[in-house]
Amino acid sequence: MRPADRLVRAGLAAAGALLLYGVAATLPAYWVFLATSAVVSGVLLQSLGVVAGRAGLVSLCQAAFAAIGAWTTAQLNVWAVPGGLWVWLPLAGLAAVPLGVLVGLPALRLRGVHLAIVTLGFAATVDVVLATSSFPGVAQGLTVGRPAGLAAERQYFLFCCGVFALVAVALAVVGRTRLGISWRVLRESERATAAAGTGVPGAKLSAFAVSAFVAGLSGALLAGQLAMVVSRNFDPGQSLTAYAVAVMAGAHHAEGALLGGALGVLISELLRRFEIPQQWANVVFAVGALQAFTQGSGLSDALRARLRRLPLRRLPLPRPSETPSTAPSSPDQAPLPPPQPATALQVSGLGVRFGQVTALHQVTLTVPGGTVHGLVGPNGAGKSSLVDAITGFVPCTGTVFLSGTDLTTAPAHRRARAGLRRTFQQDRVPTTLTVEEYLRFTARRHLTHEDLAEALHDLVDLPPTHRIEELDTGTRRLLEVAGALLARPVLAVLDEPAAGLGQAETERLGAWLNTAPARFGAAVLLIEHDLDLVRATCERVTVLDFGTVLAEGPPAEVFATPEVLRAYLGEEVTA
Repeated sequence: MRPADRLVRAGLAAAGALLLYGVAATLPAYWVFLATSAVVSGVLLQSLGVVAGRAGLVSLCQAAFAAIGAWTTAQLNVWAVPGGLWVWLPLAGLAAVPLGVLVGLPALRLRGVHLAIVTLGFAATVDVVLATSSFPGVAQGLTVGRPAGLAAERQYFLFCCGVFALVAVALAVVGRTRLGISWRVLRESERATAAAGTGVPGAKLSAFAVSAFVAGLSGALLAGQLAMVVSRNFDPGQSLTAYAVAVMAGAHHAEGALLGGALGVLISELLRRFEIPQQWANVVFAVGALQAFTQGSGLSDALRARLRRLPLRRLPLPRPSETPSTAPSSPDQAPLPPPQPATALQVSGLGVRFGQVTALHQVTLTVPGGTVHGLVGPNGAGKSSLVDAITGFVPCTGTVFLSGTDLTTAPAHRRARAGLRRTFQQDRVPTTLTVEEYLRFTARRHLTHEDLAEALHDLVDLPPTHRIEELDTGTRRLLEVAGALLARPVLAVLDEPAAGLGQAETERLGAWLNTAPARFGAAVLLIEHDLDLVRATCERVTVLDFGTVLAEGPPAEVFATPEVLRAYLGEEVTA
């Protein structure tokens, strides 16, 4: 983070703390109660910020998780468990985690509206169960007590603010870890997540588990605020409203969650004072959510974008090309690459079928270690199917060995961890990350700033803190190539990396690929339509046509054969 950004955030945090203290000290008791409700709602919205805002998963059952937290708090109160809310609060959050994982299981197969229906059904089920059995202590008139120091409304308001701040800080810390980054990558592409060596099921379940924990905390806070809760405090409609507010406000940022909670309370209060039915608040939130979906960002995203455009004085940062240690100055100073196997990839008898269509038939391919091997063919030849089959994204017959290890039955993320990396034809680089965050995520190892600079040297000139969303498609494609090689895999499969690049960028990519095996200790399988790039970088090339191997050998020899000229270049050879 830039020093100027740290200063701005520190100032905003100090101003927020002073504002909260002023609210607690000066506002009437009723408005303090409303402010407490806004903060508690903000904690619930932070849970949606994890599962919906960061991971991009639809969850319409957050109020059910909050109900579980409130029920647990009420039950601990009935049992008179020592410690009061100080102890009951984390226990309430933990009680919601198993159900969060349970609800997350359908997300492994379902997406979009289907997942929305499942989660909303779970919320309705919890509502029916709680309405039938009621909350512990309600029948006896036993209220949830507050421990010493939290009895007054102003004290409890500050306590809720402290919980909100702790959740925000914890989520910010997790957001910078590999787990938090995997959620943001998952939001944009499950395939890119798996290709970087992260299991998609684990990323989804962890997002649901963390969001359920935070929602459970909000339920416990609500139980402490109201002293006695009932099932109608957590009806399924509350989950729908919370989702709309989270989308509208951008609850994946702490300020967005707090703003959403404040708007929810404020709009409801205004409607009450003007004697307008409360249901109209849902219309307002639905319109706001629709606007956020249309623009692709919520209120907090717009606020942060505006702050980034402020003319703040920023300290100069060295760019990779200006850093003395950007690249080795001589071969003697270059770091020794890992030992390279004699054979990086061995594919035998590979076949892929899509229904009655045979995409690949008995394909055999060998890529020696430490080389750049080309794979070419006309459109529809089966190149993309071959890449997907090798990297584990489609089922296939035959065998796939990486450096002597059988990966035929391994899922995509385990193949990536074993050293088989790939890029994609479509742009799948997550735009919400910085250059440094993306490269560290793809590398799956500790990286110094010198490592980052070396990976980008002579390929793209970018500072590590640059936001990917500000890059053009061609630069993102080059960054994806750098990330795949920076992981130091056994084999990097580059799927048309020059597509959309200009002539100068393509030449720079070719020169960079020529040094990649020695610099990163990896073999490269290059799938490309640019034959000039293939000739300049590949020692050998394999030609596919109609799902079978048509020819294999040095580029100059292969591209001169009549079969290749006829099938790939569309030329007829005459005697």
